[in-house]
Amino acid sequence: MMVPVRLARIVQLFAEAPPELRLQVLLDYSRRLPPLPPRFAGHPQLLERVHECQTPFFLAVEVEDDGTVRLYFDVPVESPTMRGYAGILDEGLNGATTEEILGVPSDFYLHMGLQEAVSPLRLWGMGAIVATLKRQVARQLRV
Repeated sequence: MMVPVRLARIVQLFAEAPPELRLQVLLDYSRRLPPLPPRFAGHPQLLERVHECQTPFFLAVEVEDDGTVRLYFDVPVESPTMRGYAGILDEGLNGATTEEILGVPSDFYLHMGLQEAVSPLRLWGMGAIVATLKRQVARQLRV
């Protein structure tokens, strides 16, 4: 599995955690998600909704001149599982290069053992988020 070092550490953390603690670790990541910067807050048109998620999940990607990627997420506090996914991606991929992000396997999250803590529908949502993220990066590279 080719994932950036920070994301690989998170995957390993979850995989090595006892199954009964994985949900708690996911909730911890939900609390770590930074707020949207003012330029995005209150401007939902600047973010793309991940329609496959039952929870209103929005994200935006900015590719910097040096090829690093900045990620921005807007997920309701009332949806801690989905906020946890956003927190994982923020901590694991924010600041990664476009090549690193495009190279992340779309199913990397299956190696975290979350299937024991969340529903299959929630897991499918993580896949949709990763696909949307990668699509936004690829789109910006073509512009």
